[in-house]
Amino acid sequence: MNPLKAFVSTLTTTDKNVVQKASESIYDIKINSLQGKPIDLSEFKGKYILFVNVASKCGFTPQYKDLQKLHETYKDKLVVIGVPCNQFGKQEPGNSNEITEFCEVNYGVSFLITEKIDVKGSNQHAIYRWLTTKAINGKQNSTVKWNFQKYLVDKDGEFLDVFYSITKPMNSRITKHLK
Repeated sequence: MNPLKAFVSTLTTTDKNVVQKASESIYDIKINSLQGKPIDLSEFKGKYILFVNVASKCGFTPQYKDLQKLHETYKDKLVVIGVPCNQFGKQEPGNSNEITEFCEVNYGVSFLITEKIDVKGSNQHAIYRWLTTKAINGKQNSTVKWNFQKYLVDKDGEFLDVFYSITKPMNSRITKHLK
């Protein structure tokens, strides 16, 4: 028997799923926009992607302004994707229409916003499973600590880095990759 097949045959179903997922590209993961339309992440090949779990009633909510500035400044190199989540202090209670209106009216947001998802726990969305699991992203394990945590993926779809909420969107730790 092939040594790899022998090894895989000893794994539990969960471990086999992790091995299978390890070859999954960020571009293969499905998620919908806030309006319920599928987002094809493969359209962003060749650009960096910054995923940010966002909330409208958080102390970090003013970062929407700098996320918009980052989006406008680096739109040829970067796609900013806001990911609403209500898991931290229930600070994103709104429905899709309320979130859209809040972002547009208060911050002039024109970057992509996804459907509201879970970024941790048993219902964690596949995108955040990829972003937070070294066995899948190939680089680093992490946990989402709070709203406005940022994950940067490079133009080839490889995990680059995670930035906690206190790191502002225009911080050089993020922008140095885009220059």
